[in-house]
Amino acid sequence: GYFHTARSSPVMTPPSNTVVEAVEGKPDVASYEICTFSVDAYKVAPRYPQLNPPTRLLCGPGPGNADPRVLRAMSIPTIGHLDPAFLSMMEDIKDMLRYTWQTKNEFTIPVSGTGSAAMEACFANLLEPGDKIVIGINGYFGHRMADMATRYGAEVVTLTKPWGQVFSIEELSAALDAHKPAILALVHAETSTGACQPLAGVGELCHAAGALLLADCVTSISGVPCLLDQWGVDAAYAGTQKCMSCPPGVSPLSFSPRAMERLMKRESKVKNWYLDMKAIAAYLVGSGAGGARSYHHTAPVNMCYGMREALTIITEEGLEARWKKHRETAEFFWVELAKIGLECHVDHRYRLPSLTTVKVPEGIDAKAVCVYVLKTYNLEIGNGLGELLGKVWRIGLMGYNSRKEVAMSIVTALKDALFQQGFEGPK
Repeated sequence: GYFHTARSSPVMTPPSNTVVEAVEGKPDVASYEICTFSVDAYKVAPRYPQLNPPTRLLCGPGPGNADPRVLRAMSIPTIGHLDPAFLSMMEDIKDMLRYTWQTKNEFTIPVSGTGSAAMEACFANLLEPGDKIVIGINGYFGHRMADMATRYGAEVVTLTKPWGQVFSIEELSAALDAHKPAILALVHAETSTGACQPLAGVGELCHAAGALLLADCVTSISGVPCLLDQWGVDAAYAGTQKCMSCPPGVSPLSFSPRAMERLMKRESKVKNWYLDMKAIAAYLVGSGAGGARSYHHTAPVNMCYGMREALTIITEEGLEARWKKHRETAEFFWVELAKIGLECHVDHRYRLPSLTTVKVPEGIDAKAVCVYVLKTYNLEIGNGLGELLGKVWRIGLMGYNSRKEVAMSIVTALKDALFQQGFEGPK
């Protein structure tokens, strides 16, 4: 470290083993000197080998394996976050996100942070103290929604269903009539259970009741249909590390005109500076067509490279083809699971193609199976979460990993791991 000091001020005396030298090029050379400090608190520099993590097949609840094209894009040299080329790239991202979510929402952006950051952005911006919100809880992430809403001072009303089930349109309609909330929040794709909540018709109910519809699309975006405009979804957030096959670190967010109107009419400041979408809109959207943009934070430039490439792959493949691929791979996987004596936790009608919860057979140690396949096959699968801990495995076939050969690799590893514990399956 260095410090500069004027002769007229008290001069710090450097330790005896440091160097003091005149600074050249200053207006008054005699007025400055540089002292270099020696290390004190941590004297010996730690030595570590070059980073070399193991290569894994990531088939848990996320992250999944990134597409190689995405990893290559992330290695492109960084440019500035206010560079015109970067801002132009952000427009590409926003446009391709609109396609992926099937929306015309102008405010459709990448949030600097993982999916949980985009999740919190919804609650921080759309809720004010005392606002009422109805939250559907049929898994772990409904509880997280309720926790976030409570922290922002909302009056939280919860609807509950057993983990793995979904809410009917009648149940949601009754809740809107009874509680008259400002927002109804649902998890479209519940990562803890593998259930897909139907959203068709829900937005219409919400708008008739004067409420906004908020949806968690972390495990559904690009893997199953997400039709924000058709379903009347007003606020949606997602993650990149699942069906988009991009490492975590930046997350999609979309607000409808209704949601933006609510945001702009807030009576209080957004209580989260970093996730204040009013301020971020001035950076990513500007004051209008060709309007000036204001600095808010340093965007994760190379993560945005990765997101853009992931979206480019989605648009090249086409949404219908991508949805079909995920469904066909999942159906194949479910048949192969049955052949070795394993059952799925969620009813077929509401089962996510992107993430399957597999029932743990009686007498089997679920965690030991996860450990075995990781050590033996370099394969990651997930144990259950929350109420389903030890009762299911969570297995993702998402994006780049949504392939039949990957599904068969998982089945082979599971069959071996179960055999090690004495489970033989059907004869």
